[in-house]
Amino acid sequence: MDKLYCNKCGAENKANARYCFQCGYELPKTEPLKEESGMIENKQRSFKNKKILGGALGVVLAVVSSFAVQQIFFRVPSYDKIMMKEASELNKSCPVMVDKITRLDNALALPNKTFQYNYTLIGIDKSQLSVDTLKKYLVPQILNNVRTSPDMKKQRENKVSLVYYYKDEKGQFIYKYVVTPDMYK
Repeated sequence: MDKLYCNKCGAENKANARYCFQCGYELPKTEPLKEESGMIENKQRSFKNKKILGGALGVVLAVVSSFAVQQIFFRVPSYDKIMMKEASELNKSCPVMVDKITRLDNALALPNKTFQYNYTLIGIDKSQLSVDTLKKYLVPQILNNVRTSPDMKKQRENKVSLVYYYKDEKGQFIYKYVVTPDMYK
């Protein structure tokens, strides 16, 4: 380490001292070597770069966390989830008689925007029923209801496939009719 000599008393002092340890006189200021000066400038540049990088990283983290918060707390639920809630609400009042022979047992929200209504035909035995006659009676009514009913507006807007599942009084499958979005456009 270099030494500084006091101009007043000539005492030897450390190179980084500001005042003479013996007489208290202010020591002469020395210029740092060019090599040391370059190192200081590099450190200052490095500090500025780190500061800029830290600021940029902070901005990126703020944007990412803001996006994550929006996705977690403010995202609109998928229509499948909305249908699950609607099916749950409808099932609270089931089973319910739709007409003299048709009972709505329950509703199911299925994947891929599919909603299923499960019906039982009361007093009907599959062996005594003509499925073709049933189709001729049911299909036009179902299609007309899906196309025109104000209650079905949400399903039409969200392009939901509707499944109508019928079984007889003994629980045997009779008929299944699926209404796809292209059928009610």
